[in-house]
Amino acid sequence: MSDVMIAVQHVFKSVTDSTGTLTILRDIDFSLNKGETAAIVGASGSGKSTLLSIIAGLDTPTSGTVQMDGTDLFALDEDQRAALRAQKLGFVFQSFQLLGNLTALENVMLPLELSGRRDARATATQMLQRVGLGERLGHYPKVLSGGEQQRVALARAFVVQPAVLLADEPTGSLDFATGATIMELMFDLNREQGTTLVLVTHDRAIAQRCERRITIEAGQVAVEAVALAG
Repeated sequence: MSDVMIAVQHVFKSVTDSTGTLTILRDIDFSLNKGETAAIVGASGSGKSTLLSIIAGLDTPTSGTVQMDGTDLFALDEDQRAALRAQKLGFVFQSFQLLGNLTALENVMLPLELSGRRDARATATQMLQRVGLGERLGHYPKVLSGGEQQRVALARAFVVQPAVLLADEPTGSLDFATGATIMELMFDLNREQGTTLVLVTHDRAIAQRCERRITIEAGQVAVEAVALAG
């Protein structure tokens, strides 16, 4: 049985409009093992978020493919990819992406309910307690601080115990101290659950905490660094 969780295989992504063709990603090729942590870094516009969307199966490559735990994402149709995401993926976004008409508890319950879990309320409550929001279960996002909203987002992402967590600039909307606390929590939860973590970040300190750093320049992998043990 393979230890590889994510295999990005010769991925190209181009878009064409009236001005011509723009190549966003060019021959991206790497793999990540189960439980590994990786940061995708690079300047704005280098293709980082596009790559993350392709890894999630939310965007399709012009050529090449992505395998998730041995399954070729782009051999599946959209409904099958959505089912795979529900089963294996968690997401954390810069803008939190909470549903404003749901309480913190209801936001975290939602993915459990969608998968048919009967213990959704108890499991979501326990997860919110784990991220330090046991007193905020009935609060709506608009009355929560940015840091609290991102804690809810972390709880929602990890509550289903995903095989893979994808995070796009998870501290981008937070001040330095709050962002540092959120990242500490994310790495703690990641260790506890043995999740494969892929995060896009501009923050060099966050990137250096990951086992792998994949630098994208002009749509290509410019350098891939492996963290030294210690």
